[in-house]
Amino acid sequence: MEVPLKENADLSIEVETPLPKVKDSCFNNIKLFLAALSFSFFTKVLCGSYMKSSITQIERRFDIPSSFIGVIDGSFEMGNVLMIAFVSYFGANLHRPRLIAAGSLLMGLGTFMIALPHFFMGSYKYETTVTYSSNSSMGMSITQCSVDPKHQLSTAPTDVPSSILIDGSDCKKEPGSSLWIYVFVGNVLRGIGETPIGPLGISYLDDHATQENASFYIGILHTVALLGPVFGYLLGSYCAKIFVDIGFVDMDKVTINSKDSRWVGAWWLGILIGGVITILSAIPFWFFPKSLPKELKKDQDMTSEKKTFLKENQSDSATTSPDPVKVSALAKDFFPSIKKLLSNRIYILILLMSILQMNALIGLITFKPKFIEQQYGQSASKANFIIGSINIPAVAIGIFSGGLVMKKFQLNVISAAKLAFGSSILGWLFTLPFFAMGCENSHVAGLTVSYEGRTQISPAGSQLFHDCNANCFCSQLDWDPVCGKNGISYASPCLAGCKVSSGTGKNIKFQNCSCIPDSPSGNFSAYLGQCPRGPDCDRIFPYFMALSVISAFTYAFGGVAGYILLLRSNEPALKSLALGIYILVSRTLAGIPAPVYFGALIDMTCLKWGSKRCGGRGACRIYDSDQFSKIYLGLQAGLRGISYFVCFPVFVLLKKRFALEEKQIGVNGGTEMAPVQKTDDCANDSNLVVKPDTCNPEKENPAYP
Repeated sequence: MEVPLKENADLSIEVETPLPKVKDSCFNNIKLFLAALSFSFFTKVLCGSYMKSSITQIERRFDIPSSFIGVIDGSFEMGNVLMIAFVSYFGANLHRPRLIAAGSLLMGLGTFMIALPHFFMGSYKYETTVTYSSNSSMGMSITQCSVDPKHQLSTAPTDVPSSILIDGSDCKKEPGSSLWIYVFVGNVLRGIGETPIGPLGISYLDDHATQENASFYIGILHTVALLGPVFGYLLGSYCAKIFVDIGFVDMDKVTINSKDSRWVGAWWLGILIGGVITILSAIPFWFFPKSLPKELKKDQDMTSEKKTFLKENQSDSATTSPDPVKVSALAKDFFPSIKKLLSNRIYILILLMSILQMNALIGLITFKPKFIEQQYGQSASKANFIIGSINIPAVAIGIFSGGLVMKKFQLNVISAAKLAFGSSILGWLFTLPFFAMGCENSHVAGLTVSYEGRTQISPAGSQLFHDCNANCFCSQLDWDPVCGKNGISYASPCLAGCKVSSGTGKNIKFQNCSCIPDSPSGNFSAYLGQCPRGPDCDRIFPYFMALSVISAFTYAFGGVAGYILLLRSNEPALKSLALGIYILVSRTLAGIPAPVYFGALIDMTCLKWGSKRCGGRGACRIYDSDQFSKIYLGLQAGLRGISYFVCFPVFVLLKKRFALEEKQIGVNGGTEMAPVQKTDDCANDSNLVVKPDTCNPEKENPAYP
């Protein structure tokens, strides 16, 4: 019901539709909803970041290339785009908290499905030239250099532990070789379940919070959410240290360590943990009402007359039940709303800029652990630990700091645009020195350097066979690297010309290796595993990480401002739909394709592909790190650079639309906005604080944009 306003009363109210009467409950609290939504964001991004951290492990476990793992990674967005537009539009008029609860439950079920293949597909079998026999008289056998080809075939025992791969003569179809479909479908379900959490949760917050607190709450939300990637990557780091079949194999007979390109960690363990906490995050949302009481300003900012008026108005409105929402009526307005939204030039340009930046960002995040592994010789566990403990906190601090700045200075639309664009461009500039901070390729005989070790060779000229191993009857498909005393790695003991071995497990040592040049001590020896990177690479890595942290903080500082810009560039009634379309377009044109084409281009830099048990190409074992760096860094820098050409027309249109705003910044710290629209729009904007005189429909006074 309408409440008459007293003349000359100094009141500032927010025009809104009547709220339904709600029962007294601890869940009728905007701050409690903020806490529940923050935990929901935390869980969903924890699972998402854990999946990112486990990309390399899943790639190796299913023996697939990076381009294919990109398709699996993008399946989350595939599920999301199926529902995002409809959920964002229809969900805004339905019971938003319960939709969020249902989505969280579906996310949990999808997460559990991702882990199922581990329990169905048997133990992990990796490429190795080392085999063991249960017959103690035979013991261990290594495929090494022998002038007798029959000896090579006869040394492979038939009784081999399930964790050790034997030669193709014992080939049979691997159990569960197609079970990667569970990962794909589970990730699709996760995407569908995540759909209502973002747009409906943020719009619910924005509808029931004061304008001055909205940006601060969003800052808190995203800051807490960014704790999810911290724990996600740290959990990924921990699980990557654990062998995938821990407890079911004899670790003394496993000949690889966590730095080896064949190592697979316990990727399934973190998935199960993520599924449990996702289910738990759904519980609180079942108890929140459809609408909350509108948050009021601080008591010291209101007169007693304003308090009385707001109390009476809220009491009256609470007794008025709104008309039931009809889905048919919502459907009738759906396409006109879409048309109105897409006719907003500012919104369209923001979408275009976001698509380019999201392509760069998703490609950057998806393959960053792999980049650190290949470029700087770090293990997957250490790469995930560094990202989780250094990079992600920098992003969280940046977003929180940006939210504080928005609240403290109560920045208007133009100022928010300056903050968002400026911090993004500055963060991009900090990434350009990365091109000069790379390491040279690992020295692998026949792949990156000659067998003499004196000259670099191109990938096109790679040749694993040499005079030194010509009589060894080796297979060039094998990948079981050994490190010679000369600091050069060889693809296998056989290709290194090694004739004698001693030790077991990871401590195997090879001697009398004909391809290893004579050393002053006369020792032609090598040990199992690839040679570590040189000291120069270790010195560069800390500088790379320091600059990466600065860039991440700077870029994230304008994150809240960018979100507020997206919200304020559209009518309040279209906020949920605007966020939904934004997420839909970003994930369709960035989230889905970016991992695929980033992965496909990275695959082009592979120097040595693994071999599957029954033939065929498996996962890549070693990359051309120089070309990898150029593609990985160049692609994301180029996409972000192009996006900034869109910033300027966006800024011009914003300044034109809010041209009078800067002239009327008053004593309220810049919260008053210039009149640019007619009175009709004022009544529809339930979000903006206006004075009674300015929104009187009987006058021609303009309202606030």
